[in-house]
Amino acid sequence: MEAVDAIIIGSGAGGLATAICLARAGQKVLVLEQHYVPGGWCHSFMLNGQRFSPGVHYIGLADDGQATSQLYKGLGIANELVFFRMNKHAFEHCCIGDKKIDLPAGFNAMGDALAKHFPQEKGKIKKYLQLVDKVNTQLQYMPTIRGLRQTLTAPFKTAAFVHHAPYRLKKIIGRYIKDPLLKAVLNIQCGDHGLPPEKAHFVVHCAVMAHYAEGGFYPMGGGGGLVKAMTNVLKKHGGEVRVSTRVHKIIVQNNTAVGVEIEDGQKLYAKTIISNADPSITYFNLIGREHLGKKLLKKLDSTRYSVTSLILFLTLEMDVTAAGIDSGNFWIYRDEDVDNLFKELTHEDVTAGEEFPAIFMSCTTLKDPVSYNGKYHNLELVTYIDYDKLPEFKGEEDYHCDAYKQFKQKVISKFMNTAERMIPGAKKATVQVELGTPKTNQFYINSTKGNVYGAEKTLFNMGPFSFKNKTEINNLYLCGASTLSHGVAGATYSGIETAAKLLGCRKEDLLLPDESQQLRIIDAEDKQGWPQWLLKKRDDKVRNFKEIKL
Repeated sequence: MEAVDAIIIGSGAGGLATAICLARAGQKVLVLEQHYVPGGWCHSFMLNGQRFSPGVHYIGLADDGQATSQLYKGLGIANELVFFRMNKHAFEHCCIGDKKIDLPAGFNAMGDALAKHFPQEKGKIKKYLQLVDKVNTQLQYMPTIRGLRQTLTAPFKTAAFVHHAPYRLKKIIGRYIKDPLLKAVLNIQCGDHGLPPEKAHFVVHCAVMAHYAEGGFYPMGGGGGLVKAMTNVLKKHGGEVRVSTRVHKIIVQNNTAVGVEIEDGQKLYAKTIISNADPSITYFNLIGREHLGKKLLKKLDSTRYSVTSLILFLTLEMDVTAAGIDSGNFWIYRDEDVDNLFKELTHEDVTAGEEFPAIFMSCTTLKDPVSYNGKYHNLELVTYIDYDKLPEFKGEEDYHCDAYKQFKQKVISKFMNTAERMIPGAKKATVQVELGTPKTNQFYINSTKGNVYGAEKTLFNMGPFSFKNKTEINNLYLCGASTLSHGVAGATYSGIETAAKLLGCRKEDLLLPDESQQLRIIDAEDKQGWPQWLLKKRDDKVRNFKEIKL
């Protein structure tokens, strides 16, 4: 019969952001996490001493004065963080067929680089990137509109966004760009929202491109570094995180959420319940249809969730830099027909063929050089599939059975074929390999059908059209990727917005100015510029690894 001010179900970025804001406001906050480590998609885990982060591959706008930097300063977690700047000359490597085209940080630099590869499209490239930047700027302006004067002038200040909002990415890019390969390069980040050009809304893709326009950044410690920073600050303000604590149901009395019941039958009560779980899990699994109105049921029944993933966690004993691998991301596409690649990924037999048609690959020990022990490099390879195309696995108690093991081996073989092609000698140099499947996502993240981005990222599931933070059940709130936007930054903002609704203020009021907060940025590729403490930390890592081996 424990009572607190707020119980938060799930410790993803959204849940932890809400918790920090409420705890700073003086509330007694309890975060319940069903996994044995906190973080949701932001968590990191160890495999035989090697760290992997399944959901955090890069973050944008982390430089001083940029949005993510201001976000972490405002939350009071910036001093707890160190970010590595990924290869600024090629933070995205677009490997399409036998072509490799690199994207540097900055729209101007990106435009210049692409113009060298596609001189006949030079003018159109510049105009297209200017449009992307303009539409995103107007999108970011819209939530800041206050008062009658701004409201009256808003249609003029957001004209480009409003004009392009109804259209799909494929249609708009087709107006500017004709070369199929160039289109594929500019659409490469469709993987960051999980929809192909023919389905993705142009304005959503603009937001993703603009988020990474100034380059990619990776947290020291991987996703777990972010989680550690957030939980440390939460604890400083009196908040608590309990892991291995699965919520069985939300207790609703007279259309009011009053507490939760966890799996062992214990009941915990609070003035407010916030769910960081998917809306379908929150409403259907934890509450029940009988408590929901017709309008909400209709929205829930029609909601589609984003793609799910297969993730290969790979450790190699070799110098991967000799094969051209660096701190940048590698998008490996069989050809330039991005729409067709998505169709193949989500409609065909997952185990068929020698390689997946599209794969994302990155080396975490180069993005986070402190994690490199001098001998082993860790890589993560990701592709998307449709959960409904996954074979049915029926073990005695769960999905682990012989058929599941055979399925994993076939998928691992496909991934390794791509790894070998990109990094010759990878198969012989393999120290360990493990596969995360949609079933893994369900088990550890508890996401609907193992989805990676919450509700499918069409415009109708973003911003004001997404699920509301304040629900129709009194004292029940939502946060997370299905309530505002996806990704680490989007989910974090969703948590702040939820806290603002609870506290009766604007989310800007919760991002407190603090000159003492500084986000440290270090260039992953420039070892000469590393501070002394970082060099020592790296040397200690190598020395400790050698001592363990001895």
